[in-house]
Order: sequence, then C-alpha cells, then structure tokens
Amino acid sequence: MTGETPRRRHSPAVYRRRRIVLLIGLLLVAVLIWLLVAQPWRSTASEGAEPQTEKTQDAAGSLPVPTAAATPGPTPTGEAAGDATPKPTPSGTPAAQPCVGSDIAVEAVTSQESYSNDQVPSFSIRLTNEGDADCTLNVGTSGQVFTVTSGSDTWWRSTDCQSEPSDMTVLLTAGQTVSSASPLTWDRTRSAVGTCDDETRPRAPGGGASYHLAVEIGGVASTETTQFLLY
Repeated sequence: MTGETPRRRHSPAVYRRRRIVLLIGLLLVAVLIWLLVAQPWRSTASEGAEPQTEKTQDAAGSLPVPTAAATPGPTPTGEAAGDATPKPTPSGTPAAQPCVGSDIAVEAVTSQESYSNDQVPSFSIRLTNEGDADCTLNVGTSGQVFTVTSGSDTWWRSTDCQSEPSDMTVLLTAGQTVSSASPLTWDRTRSAVGTCDDETRPRAPGGGASYHLAVEIGGVASTETTQFLLY
C-alpha cells in the first residue's frame, strides 16, 4: 500500500451535466456572434420606417414652371441643368369645391421694369384666392400661358414651344397667395409653332420699345397686363 486515497470516479450523470453546460455555452457564443454580424434589428427598423416616396402636394406652396422645347439662346425655363425642382404630377382632388374665376386674382409679374440689350426678361405668375372659402384649382403647366405683346402684335407665347405639359390640382386656402417656383425666361425672339428649333427667329426690337406681359392659369386670365421695356 502506498497510503494514497484512491480517486473517486464521477458518475455518468456528472459528465452529462458538464457536456450540457459546455454545449449551452457554445450555443450562447454562436448566437452572440450571429447577432453582431447579422444585426436583425436594422431590418426591423427599416420595415417600420415610412417609405421614402414622392408625396402628392395637396396644399399649394408654389406654382410649377412650364418646360419649353429647345430654343436658341438662353433656356426658356430659367432653370439650370439638373435643377432639383420636381416635375409637377397630377394630384388627388382635395376635399373642397373648384375655384370660381371671380374669386381668383391672377397677376403677371416681371423681374424688372426694363432690360438692357444683354438681359433676358423673366416672368412669373402670382395667384391669390380672394374668396371666403378654400377651393381647388389646376395650376399645372398644361393651364399656364405667358403672352408677350407689343401693341397689337403678339411676339411670344409660352405654349408655342412648350413640352410635356401636365396637370396639378391643388388646394388654395382662403386669402392664400402663391407664385411661380422659379421664373420663366424669354429669349427676346418671336415664337410660333414649328419654329422652336429655328436659330434665325426674329429678335424683338429694343431701344426702349414697350412690351406687355399677360398670363393665364387654370382658365383664369390676368385682368391687366404688366408693361416692361427692352433696350
């Protein structure tokens, strides 16, 4: 005899418990690694977020600007390439009656009272609901007309070379005034259907010549024209 106490062998149940604890530990580590890599909470957050889609505008904020076909000289829209202004899209009709022409005041606006020889005139529309109730009006580019005259001679009309006209029905609250989102420019040449790509269109005389701007939107025309001079 050596005097040493013989080792007591553990029962099979003890080994089974140790294996179970080890397996549970390995499983927890695997789950933790998966959570760090997969990050499933990101997917849940994305599903709960509101889709980033273009919403239809119900209340009028500003008026869309007509887009003209290619013409010689400055671009008729007055917008630089890549302008972020969204194109107007048809909207659902808000819960209000259509506007009555007698309640709508339309004004032709020029950026200046006179323009030197190297300047191009810029035009806008100002629209006011002078009625006592909210109403709806199609302010899309399909119903916008800018006309430049000199005496009885019509020099330019925005619809002659307009491209991709569209409708946009908006709600005008009582007393609300809205204007064009950006000005529409005139290249100082005579317009006519079929001459949009003509680089030899006659140029409007300057030297202090008087011209008048009239506008129309949604079937409502401005009651007065706005005068400007070309030098």
